[in-house]
Amino acid sequence: MHVTSTTMRLPSGGRGQLDRDPGDAVGPPALVETHTSVVVFLGDRAYKVKKAVDLGFLDFSTREARLAACQAEIELNRRLAPDVYLGVADVTGPDGQLCDHMVVMRRMPENRRLSTMVASGDDVSEALRALARQLAAFHSRCETSPEIAEAGSPATIRGLWDEGLAGLAPFRGTVLDAHSVDEIGRLARQYLAGREPLLARRQHDGRVRDGHGDLLAGDIFCLDDGPRVLDCLEFDRRLRIGDVLADVAFLAMDLQRLGAPELATTFLAWYGEFSAETHPVSLAELYIAYRAFVRCKVACLRHAQGDREAANEARALAHLTLEHLRRGRVHLVLVGGLPASGKSTLASRLVDDTDGSVLLRSDVVRKELAGIPADQSAAAPVGAGIYTRAHTEATYDLLLTRARSALEHGETVVLDASWSSAADRARAARLAEETSADLIELRCEVSAEVAATRIARRRCTGGDASDATADVLTAMTAGADPWPGAIMIHTAVPLTESLRAARSALLR
Repeated sequence: MHVTSTTMRLPSGGRGQLDRDPGDAVGPPALVETHTSVVVFLGDRAYKVKKAVDLGFLDFSTREARLAACQAEIELNRRLAPDVYLGVADVTGPDGQLCDHMVVMRRMPENRRLSTMVASGDDVSEALRALARQLAAFHSRCETSPEIAEAGSPATIRGLWDEGLAGLAPFRGTVLDAHSVDEIGRLARQYLAGREPLLARRQHDGRVRDGHGDLLAGDIFCLDDGPRVLDCLEFDRRLRIGDVLADVAFLAMDLQRLGAPELATTFLAWYGEFSAETHPVSLAELYIAYRAFVRCKVACLRHAQGDREAANEARALAHLTLEHLRRGRVHLVLVGGLPASGKSTLASRLVDDTDGSVLLRSDVVRKELAGIPADQSAAAPVGAGIYTRAHTEATYDLLLTRARSALEHGETVVLDASWSSAADRARAARLAEETSADLIELRCEVSAEVAATRIARRRCTGGDASDATADVLTAMTAGADPWPGAIMIHTAVPLTESLRAARSALLR
């Protein structure tokens, strides 16, 4: 039965008299208060009353506004839980006058709440997989339009971060560490400044929709016949619409907050499987960070309303925000050095160990330009054949062009080349600046004897894209420009040590 309108009369004592058999109760009476609502649980029903508050990002100060919010909550939440949201009830006082409205819902079993199950260590993998499938289908049906797509633009997303930072301003330096808040703003703006093509592509591909907006584990119930997802963000469509990845990132963030990062990763992978959704790792990190940031702001508001535990929660969420923004930083990594210095081995392993990164190797690109297979020898005297300055300039041009596209689309790029020319390194630095990427310069170093031995061994075995000879090594050693800005990586040590030093440079 769908209740479209019912009446609850409040006697002078303030307690509701409900026409209901107490034997229908599925749990003891309870009351839960949030920063926007009060929810009363009685029997097998839940009754949600909006608070008469104006928090800036929402305004429930009038009865009409609360009625509109209740009606929107019913309509929007029936998309994912049609049998839970029964209708809007009118509340009248002892004098019979209409004084407020409430959302009437079926009461969900507490022990099937996803957050409760995760905290209890229950196996929720089957439920999460079903939820990922349900959300993929839900997003495919959600409304989209040119107006909605604008919510995925860099300017709009940057505006949401700026609005959130303004909301945190009263808590900066008191509840929250001021330096952390400043770094959150800097990293978010840096990411968005260089990712216009990525975000434009997602707008064009229809990835921006009118979704749920507030996917929290505490509002998801894992029932035998499938998940029920409650409590979408109904009060501000502007905050509800956005990239579908941002929608599911909310739950991924919440699972991490609950101490289940593996579940978060698995859930996102399942969602990608069911939705055919692809994205760079950095974009998921941005949206997970944003969702933690939103909850941080909410916790600060609860702290201002007198919640004693909210300050610690806000600090933990600010830390989670920073952690993901740092993980999502886009890097342009130059791995250079003389022939046989170990740069290609190091670059390859760095990419293997770094999610969402792209490896571009000058030896391969050089032969691609010449129409030669990568493993075919094109050895020539120094400065001849495909190793003239003109061919080298064309090789670096193509390397940097491909790197630009990957960086703008949120991919970290590792460029394996000698980088012996200061002019070429300056071009790479300009590219990093133009794409708001962090430039990391690594120079691999070994002794001349070790390099000569490696070259001789490689010449005997073949099968590598490098054509370097002892004469090339000598010429490049004499002609290389100084590289004072690079971090030296010694590669005559075990590879694990070289990798540790390179990873440390990336973390810095």
